[in-house]
Amino acid sequence: MSQGNATASPLRPTDLRSLRDALLDTAGTVRIAGTGTAAGWAGTPAPVDTVLDTTGLTGVITHNPGDMTVSVRAGTPLRELQAELAPHGQHVAFDAARVADGATVGGLVATADAGPAALVFGSMRDLVIGVTVVLADGTVARSGGHVIKNVAGYDLAKLLHGSYGTLGVLAEVVLRLHPVPKRTATLAVACSLEEAAAQAATVLGGPYEPAALEWTSDGTLLIRLEGTEDALDARLQRLREALGPATSDERHVRRLGSDESAVRPEASAAPGPDPSDQWHVRTTRSDEGAARTGDPWERHASLVLGTSSHASLRIGLRPSLLPHLLGALPASAVTAGLGTGVATVSLPLDAVAEAHERVSAAGGTSVMRSRPPGADVPAWGPPPSAIAVLRAVKTELDPRGRLGPGRFDPWI
Repeated sequence: MSQGNATASPLRPTDLRSLRDALLDTAGTVRIAGTGTAAGWAGTPAPVDTVLDTTGLTGVITHNPGDMTVSVRAGTPLRELQAELAPHGQHVAFDAARVADGATVGGLVATADAGPAALVFGSMRDLVIGVTVVLADGTVARSGGHVIKNVAGYDLAKLLHGSYGTLGVLAEVVLRLHPVPKRTATLAVACSLEEAAAQAATVLGGPYEPAALEWTSDGTLLIRLEGTEDALDARLQRLREALGPATSDERHVRRLGSDESAVRPEASAAPGPDPSDQWHVRTTRSDEGAARTGDPWERHASLVLGTSSHASLRIGLRPSLLPHLLGALPASAVTAGLGTGVATVSLPLDAVAEAHERVSAAGGTSVMRSRPPGADVPAWGPPPSAIAVLRAVKTELDPRGRLGPGRFDPWI
């Protein structure tokens, strides 16, 4: 809970009826809170009269393994849902960093978060096929359901995706599921951003079917492949041949393991690969479980964090334009989805406003991900051309402006 809400009255509904009653029984402004993994994202929440704690809205409602769908209460941490689905060989194909910290299903939808797996499976807006939401006046609205190709009515899930709790309170979410891959392999290539862009074009343009493709400013391109053992081995071999042997500057693939230095090409503690085999991969079977010490994707996800003198922005831009933009920013740390066009950058506080402007001029979007307490830096860039529509939607669904004040400041 933020300092501005220190005296706000907290309410913790545990089902749809008590959630509806909570909104009907209160008259002032409301901030929706979950596990707090995105409390510092977007605009700084304004002081409110009531904090609505959604962590009591937990549990699976219906799981249809044959249809590969599940409905769940919105306050359920995604990691707990994944654990329940695992015995069925199914999962939600979503791997944002906050999942490991206990982020809830509803919070991941509301903040439009995404992870490396978005390259293939998209963000939550692509995985949600139904929602139940309670509006500020207590109205319960439903959209979609367990039928994936349900086209009846307006798709509320896409409207609520990235709304930061300003349009309604998610109560229940229906998600499409995917099989847990039998095996995964990650290659880590030491290279610059410019080199990574060229490597990414080769990987994405070929028959390699990467499950994720991300570059970090410690000089590492991570390429994840998934599939059955035989198919994965064949794709790895083709990928080795396509990317070629190590170059004269000793650029190569490092072995991935539990040692932190093993994914940092500049670390002297990490032994180089055997000269007879320039390619090394970290492989994982589905029965090894998701939590593994030294997972390079977990370290990749935690690279860009705000500090006392820096803020972090999430940037979305056409993938072909992303490397040039990132090269022009005074970023101290970067993680970049070279196939998705989504990047997170750590910037000095005095560079945030200009970064927003640069992203907007390039046709992209940017939003605050973290900043030091009390830092006076803009959370959003210039308003989009559709700002009038966004304001009209807000007025229609929340005419009194009760929900999430401050989140879209100064736009709304």
